[in-house]
Amino acid sequence: MLTASALCALAFPAAAQTPSALPKVRLSTSMGDIVLELYPDKAPKTVENFLQYVQDKHYDGTVFHRVMDNFMIQGGGFGTDLQQKTTRSPIPLEASNGLKNDRGTIAMARTSNPNSATAQFFINVVNNAGLNAPSPDGYGYAVFGKVTAGMDVVDKIKLVPVGSQGMQQNWPKSPVTILKATLEK
Repeated sequence: MLTASALCALAFPAAAQTPSALPKVRLSTSMGDIVLELYPDKAPKTVENFLQYVQDKHYDGTVFHRVMDNFMIQGGGFGTDLQQKTTRSPIPLEASNGLKNDRGTIAMARTSNPNSATAQFFINVVNNAGLNAPSPDGYGYAVFGKVTAGMDVVDKIKLVPVGSQGMQQNWPKSPVTILKATLEK
């Protein structure tokens, strides 16, 4: 199996990563496309983890399961059948990398354990300074990229009507699906 870092090296062989050489992932959603630029120099383990999930097609057919206008949209963990997907082992937290949870950035979701992030991610729809390391719990949330195209799609998603789904709150009443996640060359 080709690791995400090896995939990155093949796709982006330049010694120094210029902005045009940074890995980009396209999330084709049921509401339009979102393009993410990732920062392996700031969050290497997080980017490698995310790219491995993209390569494994883990995100294909998942939904944005937590949508909060004036906060964030979260996805990557549940299929369209509303069942939680199996993940690989958690990765170490890389929140103290200098990147901020500003509008349009992508960060890893986690539990109260700072080293619990697996596949779930969120896109900040506002500046969320309270999520920057060391807030809110002494650790922060690891930003590893930003939206470079499709912020209008993110803004449409944040406005969908939500309700409860079992124990989950802020679940879209109509599914917003990630149809496909692809690494752009």
